[in-house]
Amino acid sequence: MNRDKTKTHKDLEIWQKGIDFVTSVYKITKNFPKEERYGLIAQMRRAAISYPSNIAEGAAKNSTSEYIRYIYISLGSLSELETQFTIANNLGYVNNINSFLSPIEELRRKTHNFLRYLKEKRVNKKEQTNRPTV
Repeated sequence: MNRDKTKTHKDLEIWQKGIDFVTSVYKITKNFPKEERYGLIAQMRRAAISYPSNIAEGAAKNSTSEYIRYIYISLGSLSELETQFTIANNLGYVNNINSFLSPIEELRRKTHNFLRYLKEKRVNKKEQTNRPTV
Protein backbone atom coordinates (compact mmCIF):
# COMPACT_ATOMS: atom_id res chain seq x y z
CA MET A 1 0.00 0.00 0.00
CA ASN A 2 1.26 3.45 -0.86
CA ARG A 3 0.88 5.54 2.29
CA ASP A 4 0.70 8.76 0.31
CA LYS A 5 -2.61 7.57 -1.17
CA THR A 6 -4.10 6.78 2.26
CA LYS A 7 -7.35 8.68 2.59
CA THR A 8 -8.72 7.45 5.90
CA HIS A 9 -7.82 5.04 8.67
CA LYS A 10 -9.84 2.39 6.80
CA ASP A 11 -7.14 2.38 4.10
CA LEU A 12 -4.46 1.40 6.61
CA GLU A 13 -3.42 -2.25 6.62
CA ILE A 14 -2.89 -2.16 10.41
CA TRP A 15 -6.48 -1.02 10.92
CA GLN A 16 -7.85 -3.66 8.52
CA LYS A 17 -5.85 -6.46 10.14
CA GLY A 18 -6.87 -5.14 13.54
CA ILE A 19 -10.54 -5.43 12.63
CA ASP A 20 -9.96 -9.02 11.46
CA PHE A 21 -8.17 -9.80 14.72
CA VAL A 22 -11.11 -8.44 16.75
CA THR A 23 -13.31 -11.00 14.99
CA SER A 24 -10.85 -13.78 15.87
CA VAL A 25 -10.79 -12.73 19.52
CA TYR A 26 -14.59 -12.73 19.68
CA LYS A 27 -14.75 -16.20 18.14
CA ILE A 28 -12.18 -17.76 20.47
CA THR A 29 -13.56 -16.13 23.62
CA LYS A 30 -17.02 -17.42 22.75
CA ASN A 31 -15.69 -20.84 23.82
CA PHE A 32 -14.30 -19.67 27.17
CA PRO A 33 -16.11 -20.75 30.36
CA LYS A 34 -19.20 -18.70 31.19
CA GLU A 35 -17.69 -17.59 34.52
CA GLU A 36 -15.14 -15.58 32.49
CA ARG A 37 -17.88 -13.47 30.84
CA TYR A 38 -17.16 -10.42 33.02
CA GLY A 39 -13.50 -11.24 33.54
CA LEU A 40 -11.09 -12.43 30.91
CA ILE A 41 -13.61 -12.44 28.04
CA ALA A 42 -14.57 -8.80 28.61
CA GLN A 43 -10.94 -7.73 29.06
CA MET A 44 -9.74 -9.49 25.91
CA ARG A 45 -12.58 -8.16 23.79
CA ARG A 46 -12.09 -4.64 25.11
CA ALA A 47 -8.33 -4.73 24.39
CA ALA A 48 -8.92 -6.17 20.91
CA ILE A 49 -11.48 -3.48 20.07
CA SER A 50 -9.18 -0.81 21.46
CA TYR A 51 -6.40 -1.53 18.96
CA PRO A 52 -8.17 -0.51 15.70
CA SER A 53 -10.33 2.04 17.55
CA ASN A 54 -7.29 4.01 18.70
CA ILE A 55 -5.82 3.92 15.21
CA ALA A 56 -9.10 5.37 13.90
CA GLU A 57 -9.35 7.99 16.63
CA GLY A 58 -5.73 9.05 16.15
CA ALA A 59 -6.26 9.43 12.41
CA ALA A 60 -9.06 11.89 13.13
CA LYS A 61 -6.88 14.12 15.30
CA ASN A 62 -5.59 17.44 14.12
CA SER A 63 -1.86 16.81 14.43
CA THR A 64 0.69 14.12 13.72
CA SER A 65 1.86 14.30 17.35
CA GLU A 66 -1.63 13.43 18.57
CA TYR A 67 -1.86 10.63 16.01
CA ILE A 68 1.42 9.21 17.29
CA ARG A 69 0.08 9.29 20.85
CA TYR A 70 -2.93 7.18 19.81
CA ILE A 71 -0.70 4.73 17.93
CA TYR A 72 1.25 4.22 21.16
CA ILE A 73 -2.03 3.55 22.96
CA SER A 74 -2.92 0.94 20.31
CA LEU A 75 0.46 -0.75 20.93
CA GLY A 76 -0.45 -0.89 24.61
CA SER A 77 -3.65 -2.72 23.70
CA LEU A 78 -1.60 -5.33 21.83
CA SER A 79 0.55 -5.85 24.91
CA GLU A 80 -2.58 -6.28 27.02
CA LEU A 81 -3.89 -8.88 24.57
CA GLU A 82 -0.59 -10.75 24.58
CA THR A 83 -0.74 -10.91 28.38
CA GLN A 84 -4.37 -12.00 28.37
CA PHE A 85 -3.73 -14.77 25.81
CA THR A 86 -0.86 -16.00 27.99
CA ILE A 87 -3.23 -16.13 30.97
CA ALA A 88 -5.91 -17.88 28.88
CA ASN A 89 -3.31 -20.40 27.77
CA ASN A 90 -2.19 -21.02 31.37
CA LEU A 91 -5.82 -21.62 32.34
CA GLY A 92 -6.27 -24.07 29.47
CA TYR A 93 -8.75 -21.92 27.53
CA VAL A 94 -6.68 -21.85 24.31
CA ASN A 95 -4.85 -24.76 22.71
CA ASN A 96 -2.36 -23.22 20.32
CA ILE A 97 -1.21 -19.93 21.85
CA ASN A 98 1.17 -19.23 18.93
CA SER A 99 -1.79 -18.99 16.56
CA PHE A 100 -2.77 -15.90 18.59
CA LEU A 101 0.62 -14.50 19.56
CA SER A 102 1.92 -14.56 15.97
CA PRO A 103 -0.78 -12.19 14.64
CA ILE A 104 -0.19 -9.92 17.64
CA GLU A 105 3.53 -9.82 16.83
CA GLU A 106 2.76 -9.08 13.17
CA LEU A 107 0.43 -6.23 14.16
CA ARG A 108 3.04 -4.90 16.58
CA ARG A 109 5.77 -4.95 13.90
CA LYS A 110 3.55 -3.25 11.31
CA THR A 111 2.37 -0.69 13.87
CA HIS A 112 5.97 0.16 14.80
CA ASN A 113 6.73 0.63 11.09
CA PHE A 114 3.76 2.97 10.74
CA LEU A 115 4.85 4.82 13.86
CA ARG A 116 8.30 5.30 12.35
CA TYR A 117 6.64 6.68 9.19
CA LEU A 118 4.55 9.16 11.23
CA LYS A 119 7.60 10.35 13.16
CA GLU A 120 9.54 10.92 9.94
CA LYS A 121 6.56 12.79 8.51
CA ARG A 122 6.45 14.99 11.62
CA VAL A 123 10.19 15.74 11.40
CA ASN A 124 9.96 16.55 7.68
CA LYS A 125 6.99 18.83 8.30
CA LYS A 126 8.93 20.71 11.01
CA GLU A 127 11.94 21.06 8.73
CA GLN A 128 9.77 22.54 5.99
CA THR A 129 8.16 24.93 8.45
CA ASN A 130 11.54 26.13 9.75
CA ARG A 131 13.06 26.78 6.31
CA PRO A 132 13.86 30.42 5.67
CA THR A 133 11.98 31.91 2.76
CA VAL A 134 14.00 33.25 -0.11
